[in-house]
Amino acid sequence: MTDTPARLLSLLSLLQTPREWPGSELAQRLRVSSRTIRRDIERLRELGYPVEATLGAEGGYRLVAGAAMPPLLLDDEEAVAIAVGLRAGAGHAVDGIEEASVRALAKLDQVLPSRLRHRVGALQSATTALTRGDGASVDPRTLTTMASAVAGPERLRFAYRAADGAESRRLVEPYRLVSTGSRWYLVAYDMEREDWRTFRVDRVREPFATGARFAPRELPVDAEEFVRRGLRGRETTYVVEAAFAAGAEQLPPWLRAFALPGGGRPETVVRFDTGDAPEWMAARLALTGLPFTVREPAELRVAAAELGARLSGAVGAAE
Repeated sequence: MTDTPARLLSLLSLLQTPREWPGSELAQRLRVSSRTIRRDIERLRELGYPVEATLGAEGGYRLVAGAAMPPLLLDDEEAVAIAVGLRAGAGHAVDGIEEASVRALAKLDQVLPSRLRHRVGALQSATTALTRGDGASVDPRTLTTMASAVAGPERLRFAYRAADGAESRRLVEPYRLVSTGSRWYLVAYDMEREDWRTFRVDRVREPFATGARFAPRELPVDAEEFVRRGLRGRETTYVVEAAFAAGAEQLPPWLRAFALPGGGRPETVVRFDTGDAPEWMAARLALTGLPFTVREPAELRVAAAELGARLSGAVGAAE
């Protein structure tokens, strides 16, 4: 292999496998001399890749953790596996990683060859994920298109179905994607209505970036608060108040943000508003693994009691 850039990429791909490579094996794989391997290792180090060498008759090389994450080289199977995993994380999000999944998916989607994009789509269509609560499933391609437009920043067109079923076409300046745990929302400046709007992503169809760049406007409040205010006015919401027999530091991050000042009490009280179904919220609170008492609303207390009865019945049936 005489093409030095191609050889370096092949060498880096081998070193990213979590094992130690003897210099002679690397030379054999790349069909070069051990001396060439040593020179190539030095080139990778100069580029910022932390390659560690071990002493011995053969000597060995491995890539170790560095101060910064170097670019990853993926083969076809690895790229497909990561893309499918990111789509699952974006469309049916795990707390705390949903937005990161969308950003990473948007970057990966830009560089995936068309042959791999077809494979990812085929795998996605052949599998089914369990949706959370009453949250609607979202096409990851829609999220990817929107995330890329936000990052652009680039104006976005799409068809939109309102809560009352009315259909419309929108041209917007996308500002931010916000996940509430069970739904995705796009915060954007609507060009026709000349005002900020919140759009439920599961009601969006045929989104595409227009190619027209824009200077981002300043949103009066942060995107999360803007979505929260919109939910209060347009969807059925209720206030949750629950007391956990644990310190605030033991709560998961999404719940810790709603903790009220405790004043040294042996419990932590959380209070927040949500549009999630009471049945799903009861399950979400139970999944913290911490003892808690629902103070309000009554619908959530009923849902928690019914969930407890079903789980107790399931244990009894197993015995």
